[in-house]
Amino acid sequence: MMNNIAEQLALAYQQLHKFSESRPSEWPAPKLIAVSKTKTAADIETAYAAGQRRFGENYPQELATKATALTHLGELEWHFIGPLQSNKTKLVAETASWVHSLEREKIARRLSEQRPAHLPPLKVLLQINISAAASKAGITAEQMLPLAAVVATLPGLTLSGLMAIPEPDPARLEADFAQMQQLSRLLQQHYPQAVELSMGMSDDWPLALRYGATMIRLGTAIFGARNYDKHE
Repeated sequence: MMNNIAEQLALAYQQLHKFSESRPSEWPAPKLIAVSKTKTAADIETAYAAGQRRFGENYPQELATKATALTHLGELEWHFIGPLQSNKTKLVAETASWVHSLEREKIARRLSEQRPAHLPPLKVLLQINISAAASKAGITAEQMLPLAAVVATLPGLTLSGLMAIPEPDPARLEADFAQMQQLSRLLQQHYPQAVELSMGMSDDWPLALRYGATMIRLGTAIFGARNYDKHE
């Protein structure tokens, strides 16, 4: 498994560079987030040894536990990408560098208040429910600018862009990505620093890159199938 993680990571970066060659030169270079939820600290150390520094976690307690276990590794950048309840914001505020899944003003205010003063502001992305699916988290397109206006006033946060998890429906996936690109451009008209667009996972990330994704989130493509028997 150890060699396999390194090999899969190398393959992912090779493919990322290949699919990025056709992107306009003015677009930000895409970043790969290795989604390590349900995986062990040892798996993360293997990926780290292969050069990976950005890791994504879905569960606050699992994030905090792994971050504590891996404090000996330098330059680790933790991305929280899952749903966040108000009673778990402190764990994320104290540990993560990024939150991809912000969808509520209450959560934004708690994250800002609980961000330790010695750390830089927490970079946050607003999660858009671009497929309007009942099973998906996120705000509507119409709610984007009002929530962005609140986040922009909070000293413990930096509004950095948008995130989406579209429904895996081939008939509408491209349209969803295209709409996310339009929303990203709209957000940047009001907040020029909010350039990040987190979308694209193991099954659809090449298409996401065509529509301006700056962060792709790969889990099974790097670490293999997940074990959901144990998490918070």
